[in-house]
Amino acid sequence: MRQTASSAETATVAILKPSRLASIDALRGFDMLMIAGGGTFIQLLGGKTGLAWVDALANQFEHPEWHGFTFYDFIFPLFLFLAGTSLPFSLQSGLAKGYSKGSLLRKVGKRMLVLILLGILYKNAPLDPFDPAHIRYGSVLGRIGLSTFVAAALYLHFSPTQRLFIALGTLVLYYLALALIPVPGFGAGDFSFEGNLVGWFDRHFMPGRLLQKTYDELALLTQLPAACLAIFGTLAGDTLLNNASAAHKLKRLLILGVVGVVVAMVWNFAFPINKHLWSSSFILLTAGLAFLLLALFYWIIDVRGFKKWTFFFRVIGMNSIVMYLAYRFIDFDESARLLFSGMYGHAAETWQPVFNALGGLLIAWLLLYFLWRKKVFVKV
Repeated sequence: MRQTASSAETATVAILKPSRLASIDALRGFDMLMIAGGGTFIQLLGGKTGLAWVDALANQFEHPEWHGFTFYDFIFPLFLFLAGTSLPFSLQSGLAKGYSKGSLLRKVGKRMLVLILLGILYKNAPLDPFDPAHIRYGSVLGRIGLSTFVAAALYLHFSPTQRLFIALGTLVLYYLALALIPVPGFGAGDFSFEGNLVGWFDRHFMPGRLLQKTYDELALLTQLPAACLAIFGTLAGDTLLNNASAAHKLKRLLILGVVGVVVAMVWNFAFPINKHLWSSSFILLTAGLAFLLLALFYWIIDVRGFKKWTFFFRVIGMNSIVMYLAYRFIDFDESARLLFSGMYGHAAETWQPVFNALGGLLIAWLLLYFLWRKKVFVKV
């Protein structure tokens, strides 16, 4: 029987309210905290405490100039992975309510377009639509939208094993393209800042402004390996959604995580771990770490039942897009200065930016807590 417009609309809303695992919301909240302002707060602690471990931690919140890896490089890939992890929950909910695969994919497609537009606004505000040559079209939100659309399309039409091989095949083909296709003036297999295929492709085919002038890490070619993170995330979602025992789920997540990290470290010798290029080794490393971190959160929160400590993160995780956009369009630093500088102004001058960043995080979290109390959860 064909659904009426009213019933179809109800089902559309339903797929946005899947059964939730507290571990996924908590990990998403932790990740968004690092994206929005937590990472900056930790980085500002560097050189101020006299503690070597704090300085080492602060150094993990600075991106390497080119090849290499720090924890800060893991933050955005983890969010892509978690976007994929949530897909099986939402799509299976929609299918259970009688929605067709096509209608579900159209819903994800509309979400993708909204995220692309929000991403363009985020990266270019104040946006001048009459000067398209100076608009940066690549964005974090756009990449999330594109990656989840690809992952959703594959999830609806391919088995977990098939999706795994599609993702791995994509990473191999991406490596072969960068290794074998010659770049004019540099040749093939050049993974340097100046001579890589990604930059050449961006300069010739990506419209608008490139962030790094000669390339943009959120532009065209790098979308292919980035989508693999969301695809790997759907495998994690499948694992958590099935009826197997918690021990079996943890074992599978741990195996996938360890294999991903080991293969990445080996592949690094041929294709260096590089966030700017979204190299195949970088994708496998971050996917492997994401499997392992998700396993840890799942074991502590959903298996052992230790949930109270996650409340701070879940408040963020259930309104993560609001947190991300708020940090762009609301000046939390200035709000913190107006509210708290009378107190932290008595501290040493080098510590004042740290306290101000902490105050900004507090204000942002209280905003999300207000939304949580009112049961307002913004989903795109």
